Amino acid sequence: MTEISALKAGLIADIAAADTLEALETLRVGAMGKNGVVTGLLKTLGPMSPEERLEKGPPIQDLRESVTAALAEKKAALEQAALDAKLAAETIDMTLPADIGPQGSVHPVSQVMDELAEIFADLGFSVATGPEIEDDWHNFTALNIPETHPARAMHDTFYFPDAEDGKKMLLRTHTSPVQIRTMMNGEPPIRIIAPGRVYRSDSDATHTPMFHQIEGLVIDKGITLGHLKWTLETFLKAFFERDDIVLRLRPSYFPFTEPSVEVDVGYTLINGQRVIGGDGDAPGGGWLEVLGSGMVNRRVIEACGLDPDEWQGFAFGTGVDRLAMLKYGMNDLRAFFDGDLRWLKHYGFMGLDVPTLSGGVGA
Repeated sequence: MTEISALKAGLIADIAAADTLEALETLRVGAMGKNGVVTGLLKTLGPMSPEERLEKGPPIQDLRESVTAALAEKKAALEQAALDAKLAAETIDMTLPADIGPQGSVHPVSQVMDELAEIFADLGFSVATGPEIEDDWHNFTALNIPETHPARAMHDTFYFPDAEDGKKMLLRTHTSPVQIRTMMNGEPPIRIIAPGRVYRSDSDATHTPMFHQIEGLVIDKGITLGHLKWTLETFLKAFFERDDIVLRLRPSYFPFTEPSVEVDVGYTLINGQRVIGGDGDAPGGGWLEVLGSGMVNRRVIEACGLDPDEWQGFAFGTGVDRLAMLKYGMNDLRAFFDGDLRWLKHYGFMGLDVPTLSGGVGA
């Protein structure tokens, strides 16, 4: 028993003297490991008779428990000492600004949507929304688009199976159905914009199967093309943040407006790039189509239950993605929907600390 007592005292002294976790681990393996000295003594208990085990077992078990407790206590002390040393060495200056972690950004489409909503709010317009899955009547018929119109063709429109009541269902091809629903569910005067996703079967550098539109509608008494031109000119000056915006209105045809006009905006070529602004007929300039518009067709007003002899109005529409491309120098519409983080980091906008870039009406 004297040998076991001496072994116990020696092991505990060695454990107390260990000054690193590595040295302590070496002692643990030497004592309690598979081939350790304490483990070897425990193995000798097996072949003993019950009488011998009763006599020699308790001192060996006491040795094991004492060494195990000493190892655990020393390990906790060494770990606490290491932590204290680390905390003392790695001081933090709490007066320094916090390190900014990874941040997201606002997608250019969302940014431009916010800019457009801000501008038209200044002009007295409210935002209206509607379903993206529409029926044939709201999307085509109420807008004076006949059965034979190419826009109804399968190659241009995404159709669903007919509804149980026989209605033809489809993904809306424009946000004009929102105008119809607003006129049918509300009373004039009406001043709304209808931003949202629309769908057409097309895909190239300037077209995608899903894209974003914003349309505007004004219904009131005594509305003329002059009101339309002023509204669009004011809107485009605020959006592009330039006072030298020049518009050119060209006669056109849309089933839901009469008369109809395409709206071009003047640009100037600078270093081979189109810069919106200036007279498109001036040297080095040109014209770029940005909007379709016109006076709301009498048939559309009648279809919504209003008297076209009392109420008149104008409507316009443009692609949000295309406006973003023009303002922020993007050249491929498909990149808007690729989800490429490099593109988003380059063209995205800060969400909280950068104000909307639009100057607003009258800024």
